[in-house]
Amino acid sequence: MNFVNKKQAISNSEWDEIDEDSFKTLSKEEMDSLRKAKPHSFASINSWWIVLSQVAITLLIAAACYVFSGRADKSVYTYSALVGGLIGFLPSALFLMRIEAAKKSVKSSPGGFLAALVSGEFIKILATIALFIGFALKQPDLNWIPLLVTYLATLKCYLLAWFWK
Repeated sequence: MNFVNKKQAISNSEWDEIDEDSFKTLSKEEMDSLRKAKPHSFASINSWWIVLSQVAITLLIAAACYVFSGRADKSVYTYSALVGGLIGFLPSALFLMRIEAAKKSVKSSPGGFLAALVSGEFIKILATIALFIGFALKQPDLNWIPLLVTYLATLKCYLLAWFWK
């Protein structure tokens, strides 16, 4: 018996120890009662709240840049922070609009929703790249530190959604 067969024999014996009664399929009534007993476990977050939190963190960082930057750099730092936030939340809003359009579609199917998800993510990536390149070419006086800090802070709002849930 070689190594692969020993490993398969061990894994097969472990699976044999699990009986069929340890997993139960719940009926609709049982699932509804479980939802009523633990509503927090089944709660979902409205995705538009994440975009709203991205806008809020953008405004907060832009205000901090305005307050704490020097007199000569106030407008550049504040504008750069606002641009970084825009690059963070605008593609997210476009993605959500694509998903909302797919949900309202008459021909909604799992495959159609998956196609909307993939195309929405493509739109999001393309918009992010286009915004970065567009602002870099059209606004050469941007300060990249506040721009990137604000952009990264808007991306961290997705992690906050897990904590809110």
